[in-house]
Amino acid sequence: MRVLLVEDDERMADTVRRGLASENIAADVARSGEEALWRVDANIHSVVVLDVMLPGIDGLETCKRMRVAQVWTPILMLTARDTVGDRVTGLNSGADDYLVKPYSFEELLARVHALARRESGPRPVVLAVGDLRLDPTSHRVWRGEQEVELTTREVGILEAFMRRPGRIISRYELLELAWQGDVEQRSNVVEVAVRRLRDKVDRPFGVESIQTIRGAGYRLCATKSS
Repeated sequence: MRVLLVEDDERMADTVRRGLASENIAADVARSGEEALWRVDANIHSVVVLDVMLPGIDGLETCKRMRVAQVWTPILMLTARDTVGDRVTGLNSGADDYLVKPYSFEELLARVHALARRESGPRPVVLAVGDLRLDPTSHRVWRGEQEVELTTREVGILEAFMRRPGRIISRYELLELAWQGDVEQRSNVVEVAVRRLRDKVDRPFGVESIQTIRGAGYRLCATKSS
């Protein structure tokens, strides 16, 4: 699971991020509503945890703009205000749930899991691009009727491509998605991993579905093996 945490308090954000990591939940952190809008478009998240009080546009406006942009990721809104009117305002802005500060991490975690289970929007059981298929739950991959053995990291990279077919994904985005940013920018791990992925899902089948876009990144296109 990957969560977008929108919190301008650095200490609070770090505490929640580390708590989520201990539960095997990756968290991207945005410090403002403007950054949250960029991150929610750049990556796929299971849940957005959104603080109301933010610099720039506040959490309510950020939530509204996400919904206007047809981002249907479940949103858990955090606020120090606990009146009925505040809760109604938050929910009417497009939030799915509401948590009042101060809160326990256990309750936050439970609400995140509950929202992830009823995630909105199309989330197919098996992803398919051309004759390439991936089951995100079992980490199984097929090209046509032939199953392809991939490492966990390779499955993560392929899933990032298959959830954005035809879209260019930058090297930086792949680092954030598959390595959670834990690799130096100067490292060539992305290039090496993509090459190995091609060697397994493309070259043995005589196709070139994973394309390199010079100066921009990579793109997965639908194609069928010969």
